[in-house]
Amino acid sequence: MAITPISEPSPPSTTAGAAPWHARHAVWQLGFRPFYLLAAVFAVISIPLWLASYSGLLTGPLQVGLGWHMHEMVFGFALAVVVGFLYTAGRNWTGLPTPHGAPLMALAALWLAGRIAMLCGPGLVAALVEWLFLPLAAWPLYQVLRRSGNTRNLFLVALLALLALTNGLFHAAVLGWLPLSLFVPVQAAIFIIVLIESVIGARVIPMFTRNGAPDINPNRTPVASPQRALVAVACMAAAAIAWLAGAPAWLTAPLAFCAAGVSLANLLAWQPQRTLRVPLLWILHLSYAWIGVGFALLAAASLGLLPASAAFHALTVGSMAGLIIGMMTRTTLGHTGRPLKGGRAEAAMYWLIQLGALARLLAAVGPAALAMPLLLAAGACWSLAFGLYACVYAPYLWRVRVDGREG
Repeated sequence: MAITPISEPSPPSTTAGAAPWHARHAVWQLGFRPFYLLAAVFAVISIPLWLASYSGLLTGPLQVGLGWHMHEMVFGFALAVVVGFLYTAGRNWTGLPTPHGAPLMALAALWLAGRIAMLCGPGLVAALVEWLFLPLAAWPLYQVLRRSGNTRNLFLVALLALLALTNGLFHAAVLGWLPLSLFVPVQAAIFIIVLIESVIGARVIPMFTRNGAPDINPNRTPVASPQRALVAVACMAAAAIAWLAGAPAWLTAPLAFCAAGVSLANLLAWQPQRTLRVPLLWILHLSYAWIGVGFALLAAASLGLLPASAAFHALTVGSMAGLIIGMMTRTTLGHTGRPLKGGRAEAAMYWLIQLGALARLLAAVGPAALAMPLLLAAGACWSLAFGLYACVYAPYLWRVRVDGREG
């Protein structure tokens, strides 16, 4: 995921002078600030909680089961980053203010209330509190895009609406209102987020590569192909629908292989080999590659060759978390007025996520005796990566921009 380059002028300040001091604090001036910080801290805590529960070490009133783990990684962690990113990108796309100050504080508090509600156990009130966040967060984005005439990006609001629908289906299944496996809405949400990654990635990864990678071939610069990107999205959507509908392998496997092939063809056209010395770039290319790997594994899973968890963890830990950590660092640096340059800390975060993805994949497909050690290794890599982000980047998110601009 990515946003319009930071070189674009920031819109004028719209923060009311009469707003309370805490609402005027730097952390409440743009959506990426609180939501990236909250997501990082939640990422550090949530996986150890899940592993403690999974290994039987966690007892007590907290509801940390498989359903909680699946739900919170998508609707808790990932969506916090998506909303923070879209609020930041939406302001750049339109020149209009997205939620800041007191409204942003209220949305962050609602997101946090949802996490507490999910931990304290299922129930109608808890489900309602948790579910409300996404519709209330999507509405301001829709208003900004509609007012500006930015119809090109309205599809993102539609995808957020679909995510709200899948979240509602999850809660309905938990409450016993629908005879539906909890895997179905969570997997549907994963596919939707992957579609967002694919569309936005195809727009900006080639541009970032042209602007920031050394030794780019001037006769064959990375070019975003709208047609090829559209084909990739169509193949992914078709494969996702076939999988969720329980279509036969003779249909699902070719669609998934097609999605994998087109996705990887897109990536090769962006010259990923030119980015090896630029951490802020290679993490985006490598994480995008996991989309193709994930759909190839999905094809194998539809044929009964691999467990489905291998495919979905490739899409979530490899692609989703990789792109998230890559864009969390990039957006934070750019939108706090710092140079877009990754150092040792950023490289360490990126490698930890990739090693964690590999360990989680091996835990799904390797010998059963190694599953638990590999799960623990994957969890450690995950928590260390986002813990490092929280430690290094919290001061950036908490303080005003170093260049004195608003945002």
